[in-house]
Amino acid sequence: MIRFLAPLITATGLLALWQVLVVATGVPAYILPPPIAVLHVLVTQYELLLNHAWVTALEIFLGFVIGSVLGFVSALCLVSFRQARRWLLPVLVASQALPVFALAPLLVLWLGYGMASKVGMAVLIIFFPVTAAFFDGLRRTDQAWLELARSMDAGGRAVLFQIRLPAALPALGSGLRVAASVAPIGAVVGEWVGSSAGLGHLMLHANARMQIDVMFAALFTLAVMALALYFAVDRSVRQLVPWQSETVDHD
Repeated sequence: MIRFLAPLITATGLLALWQVLVVATGVPAYILPPPIAVLHVLVTQYELLLNHAWVTALEIFLGFVIGSVLGFVSALCLVSFRQARRWLLPVLVASQALPVFALAPLLVLWLGYGMASKVGMAVLIIFFPVTAAFFDGLRRTDQAWLELARSMDAGGRAVLFQIRLPAALPALGSGLRVAASVAPIGAVVGEWVGSSAGLGHLMLHANARMQIDVMFAALFTLAVMALALYFAVDRSVRQLVPWQSETVDHD
């Protein structure tokens, strides 16, 4: 019960602080609208927000699934094949030196203004955290387990799937949590560069028209979606790796 009350109390406190800040400073509504104005938009324009939220949610979901699967497979390839580590790992590291946001215009140019470019942007952001976390977990398997497997003449595939992979599941879970946190960034940035629908598209047009309350309402909707994705992934990871959950709860 406390787990659900704590975020609610925190959110209520932040809203109260927001309201006090608006009243105390007298800041104009076109710079920082009061919470009641944002709530009014959420209630009166919920259909508009839901229509755009559906598009962004689908982009985030597809990007998360595709990016996670690609990261999972890439980490397995990196730990299984030495040549893959030699050639692919430097490319993955170097790719992170490039500002991912700078690639958004290219993705729109190559994939068009539809959903594909936004999903591609989300995949690019999600792919590396999952790959890096899972690969690190696969490499850090307890040596005692590996030596025991060798003493029992276990093959490479058996060691990978029966020892390394289960031991790396907590690391994979951490990578998935990070991916869930950053997934909305890719979709929204892609929508900012070029789109005809989505919360990023709505925020961009609301900003151009000085509809700051609409912009905040879209931002609030995006935050709720991001939190829902994160907690869904966190719950799934806890069910997939129950021994990690027990350790965390005990600590």
